[in-house]
Amino acid sequence: MARKVKLGTADAPPRQATPAPHWKKLTPGSRVRVLLAPGFEAGGLVDAVTADHSAVWIDFDGGRGRTLLHCSDGVDIVLQEDALAHEG
Repeated sequence: MARKVKLGTADAPPRQATPAPHWKKLTPGSRVRVLLAPGFEAGGLVDAVTADHSAVWIDFDGGRGRTLLHCSDGVDIVLQEDALAHEG
């Protein structure tokens, strides 16, 4: 029987563990857009932010729950005003 072996995990580059500079603007109550993947985003409110801004609790719109996002999760969080300015 074959063994399960994870190949290449040591070769994979680690994700950045430093928040993007614009994450420092996030404060509790801020309306944000969470960019999950190309073409997939969700809106919500910032519920809490860690002191170093590396982790943010988001309460998603539409009753989709509250989620903790870390800067190394591969998502981006932008203020709603900033997201609208980039679209127009």
